[in-house]
Amino acid sequence: MSLFIRPRRLPDTTEGGADRGGDPAAPEESAGSAPPVVTPPGWFGWRHRWPRTARGVTVGTTVLAGALVLFALLVPNRVERVNVNAFVRLPVEGILLVTLLLALPARRRRIAAGVSGVLLGLLTVLKFVDMGFYQVLARPFDLVLDWILLDDATDFVRESFGRGGQVLAVAGVLVLFVALLVLMTLATVRLTGLMTRHRPVAVRTTLVLGVAWVTCVTLGVQITGVPVATKGTAEMLGNRVEAVRAGLRDARVFEEEAAVDAFARTPPEQLLTGLRGKDVLFTFIESYGRVAIDDPAMAGPMDAALKDGTRRLADAGFASRSGWLESPVTGAGSWLAHSTFLSGLWIKNQQRYRSLTTSDRTTLTKYFRETGDWRTVGIVPGVRRAWPEGRFFGLDHIYDSEHLGYHGPYFSWTPVPDQFSLEAFERLEHGRKDREPIMAEIILASSHNPWSPIAHMIDWDDLGDGSVFHGVKKEGTNPTEVWKDPEKVRTEYRRAVEYSLSSLTEWVERYGDENTVLVFLGDHQPVPTVTAGSTSRDVPVTIVAKDPKVLDRVAGWNWTDGLKPAPDAPRWGMDEFRDRFMTAYGPQGGGSATPAP
Repeated sequence: MSLFIRPRRLPDTTEGGADRGGDPAAPEESAGSAPPVVTPPGWFGWRHRWPRTARGVTVGTTVLAGALVLFALLVPNRVERVNVNAFVRLPVEGILLVTLLLALPARRRRIAAGVSGVLLGLLTVLKFVDMGFYQVLARPFDLVLDWILLDDATDFVRESFGRGGQVLAVAGVLVLFVALLVLMTLATVRLTGLMTRHRPVAVRTTLVLGVAWVTCVTLGVQITGVPVATKGTAEMLGNRVEAVRAGLRDARVFEEEAAVDAFARTPPEQLLTGLRGKDVLFTFIESYGRVAIDDPAMAGPMDAALKDGTRRLADAGFASRSGWLESPVTGAGSWLAHSTFLSGLWIKNQQRYRSLTTSDRTTLTKYFRETGDWRTVGIVPGVRRAWPEGRFFGLDHIYDSEHLGYHGPYFSWTPVPDQFSLEAFERLEHGRKDREPIMAEIILASSHNPWSPIAHMIDWDDLGDGSVFHGVKKEGTNPTEVWKDPEKVRTEYRRAVEYSLSSLTEWVERYGDENTVLVFLGDHQPVPTVTAGSTSRDVPVTIVAKDPKVLDRVAGWNWTDGLKPAPDAPRWGMDEFRDRFMTAYGPQGGGSATPAP
C-alpha cells in the first residue's frame, strides 16, 4: 500500500483540447499558469498546513543536533568538572571533523557521517562510565582490564538496593547506551546534510573557527580561567591509547617482578620462627582509610574511639603499634589490596591479579602453611560464590558467608556483621580445644560501601545464629536517603568503621591470650564522596600482642604506640609489608632470614 494517498490527476492543459476522458465542459486553464498544489491528507500534510510550525521544528531539531554533538565533544569525564565553563569552549575535534566531511565526496560523506555519529556516541558513553569510575575508584575506566568490574557493579546494586533496583539500573544503562548511539548518529547525519546544502557558508564558517582556534591557543585566551580553545577529547583518547599499550607491556614487567622472592629458597624451618606457637590473625577492615583519622569532620569521634580501644586493650594486657601503608587502590578493589599485602607485589589491576593467582608466587599466608606449624584458615564473609583463588593463598579451610552459620539479614552489601564473623571464627576455629596454632585471614566487611544500614554492638552471648540482627537492621538508616546528602554518607562511613574497630577490640578483650598476635589494617580509602578530594591512598596498620617479645621484634619500625598512627609515622607501600614482616620474625629478629644457597 502506498504511504500517501495518490492525488486526483489534474486536467490536461496542453494545446489541442480538453482532458482525455474528463469533463468536456471543464474550463481550460490559462497558458503558463501553475498547477494547483495538492496537499496530502492526514498527518503527512502538517508541514503544508502549518508552515511556521514546521519551520520551527526544523530549526529546533537542527539546533538540538548541534547541541548534542557539541555536548559529546565538550562534556568532561569527571562530575566535578561539569559546569558552564566546560561548554563555552571551542573544540578542535569538531573543526577537524567538519573539514573532513566537507572534503569527502557525497557517498563517502554519508558513510563517514554515520560512523562519526556512532563514534561520538561511544565517546559519550565512555565519558559517562569514567564519571562513575572517578566517583568510586578515583580513576578512569580501563578499556582492557575493567570489564569484569561492571558485573561486580551490578552485584553491588542488587545487594544494596534489591533485585528491583538492579533491574532498573541495568535497564536504564542499556536504554541510555542505545539512545546515545542512535541520537548521536542522527544528529551527525542531519548536520552533515545541512552543511552540504549550504556548502559555501559551511566552508567559510569552518575556516573562521579554525583561525579563531589557532588564535586562542596562541594568545592563551581564557574565560574565568578556562582556555577557550580545547583539544581535551583528543588528549583523553590519546591517553587511553597509551594506557592500553602500557597495560599490554605491564604483563611482561609484572612477570619479571614476580620472579624475585627473597624467601623462595629459605628452608621452612627458618621461616617465621619468632611467631612459633602464636595465633596470627591478619585482619582487613573494609574501606578503613587515612581519611577516617585525618579528616577534621571525623577526627574527633575517631580519635575518641581509637583511644578507648587502646585503653581497653591495655587493660586486658595487650600493647599495640601503628603505622601507615599505601594501598594500590582507592574506593574499591579490596581483593587487589589483599593480594598486594600478602604477595609482596604491587597488584594494581585485574590483569596483575589474574597473573598472580595463576603463578607459583608464595604469599605470606602460604609461607605460614609451608612451615607445617600453623593451620591456615580464611574468614571471608564477602565471598558468596566459588573462590578458587583461596587455594592460591595457601588457606587450608575457607569459611565464606554460607559457612559461618549466620541466619540474619544482609546490611546492604554486607552479608554478615563483623561481630558475628568474629564470633563464628571463635566457635569454628579459635575456641576449639587441643588445636594447633592458627594463622587466619579475616575480612571485616561491615564498613563496606554504602554504609547504610549498619549494625551495632550487642551482647556477645546474644548473637546466637544472627537472627537478632533483623531487629538491629530495622533500627538502621535507609541507604537511598543517606546518599542524598554527602555529609550523611561521611557520618555513616565513620560509624561503620567505628563498629568494625569495636568488634575487633572487643573480640581480643574477650578471647585473646598471650599467644594472640593481631595484625589489622584498612584495605583502601573509601570513595571520593567520603575522601572529599583527598588523593591519599594511605591506610592505617596496627600490630596487637600481649607477649612483649612480639612487639620487640618490630621496635626498629618506629611505629606509634596505640591504635592510632601519628601523622608522621612511617609510611610504606603495602607491597613492602610481607618481606619486612617475615624478616622481623625470622631467626635473626630484626635481620633477614638467610636464603638457602
